[in-house]
Amino acid sequence: RKEMTCGSAVKLVNVKYNARLHSHDVKYGSGSGQQSVTGQPSKDDVNSYWVVKGPHATIRLMHSATGSNLHSHQFPSPLSHNKEVSAFGSENGGDHLDNWMVVCTTKSKYWMRDDQIRIKHVELGNYLHLTGDVFGRPINGQYEVSGYHGTERGNLWKAAEGVFITPKKN
Repeated sequence: RKEMTCGSAVKLVNVKYNARLHSHDVKYGSGSGQQSVTGQPSKDDVNSYWVVKGPHATIRLMHSATGSNLHSHQFPSPLSHNKEVSAFGSENGGDHLDNWMVVCTTKSKYWMRDDQIRIKHVELGNYLHLTGDVFGRPINGQYEVSGYHGTERGNLWKAAEGVFITPKKN
């Protein structure tokens, strides 16, 4: 069993829907108008890599292809009307609404690669969630990702494919 480390570029798969956290330079047509974040059923799409940035308990997930940070705020999500999740800012910028924390679902105090986790928004207290609602055009067939207030299977995630950074041994 290996720990997830900052600097790793990983695809996060939703346990309930087997879809990867995904983004691309397509803006929401409502709400914030920021870069959309979806659940992608295909495991082969290069737009599903996220770089884990730290320092410690608070993390940021930076979209590898666009450099934007996983973000949430008070706007309603387009389909379920939970909280909208978007990608915002840049590799070296952003704001406090880009901050998330990993909630382990096992007794481990560290995020282990094989473990199911929840990703909780630091400011809003909502969990990164797949609703099961599916978009039409222009992102046909992709799942809505939102911030959801409670814990359930739709907000369980697991590290899948990726480039994992091995920590230095002391």
